[in-house]
Amino acid sequence: MRFHQAPPGEGRLVVFSPQFRTAATYVLVSGVYIWFSGHLLGSLVRDPHQLVVYQIIKGWMFVLGTGLLLYWMIGRTVHRMAEANRRLLDGHEQALRVLVGAMDVRHKETSDHSERVVRMATGLARIAGVESDALRDVKFGALLHDIGKLALPDHILIKPGKLDDDETRLMRTHPRIGYDMLQQIEFLRGASDIPFSHHERWDGTGYPQGLAGEAIPLAARIFSVVDVWDALSFPRVYKPAWPEEEVLAYLRNAAGSQLDPTLVRTFMDHYAELKALALHPVS
Repeated sequence: MRFHQAPPGEGRLVVFSPQFRTAATYVLVSGVYIWFSGHLLGSLVRDPHQLVVYQIIKGWMFVLGTGLLLYWMIGRTVHRMAEANRRLLDGHEQALRVLVGAMDVRHKETSDHSERVVRMATGLARIAGVESDALRDVKFGALLHDIGKLALPDHILIKPGKLDDDETRLMRTHPRIGYDMLQQIEFLRGASDIPFSHHERWDGTGYPQGLAGEAIPLAARIFSVVDVWDALSFPRVYKPAWPEEEVLAYLRNAAGSQLDPTLVRTFMDHYAELKALALHPVS
């Protein structure tokens, strides 16, 4: 039970906790049932032996009825908590999308870059059999794949030419930075695979850990296919967009070296569907 300050002149507003409301309702209903059923049996049954039988029946009815009541009340509370959690998660997601949108502007990415890769990566993950919380982690991981770049200077992020060795070394720190950032936020810890590992390569020559093959987290392997497609299909500050046939040829050639060959094949098999998902968001 909590007290909330009401507007002046209206006193204090009492707000009861869900567990208090549940317990109070249970006690009230149980008390009313016991009182009325006891009086009813006392007035209708005079035989002591019959009274014992009816008392047993009444007890079982009480157990059944209160069990159903508790089931309904707890289910309602759980539903309300799940709905509140969903609204909270939606609010977090909206805030993250605003942040990532600002990052795209800062990095001079195409206007829909982050939203595009989120939609396509989530679609490819679903086709690959990813479900439930793991699918949510793919969604958030794709959205925040370059979050570590917040710590990098603009002259590297938007440099129109090739990076020199020192700049490349600094750029390659962003996966670890992004991972460390997400590990500090409980509901995003599971989403850190993509920011940390999407620059790994199937042949083990990527960074930051030099993972190879299926040692690379599935979410990161899925996103890598999508990220390569998006990076080549749209203009960046350092390059123009490639023709679509050249992009697809690059993906086929990268299968087994840079990219997971099974996921590239899955991507190609569902390319029309995934492309439509990326370019035309469902309202």
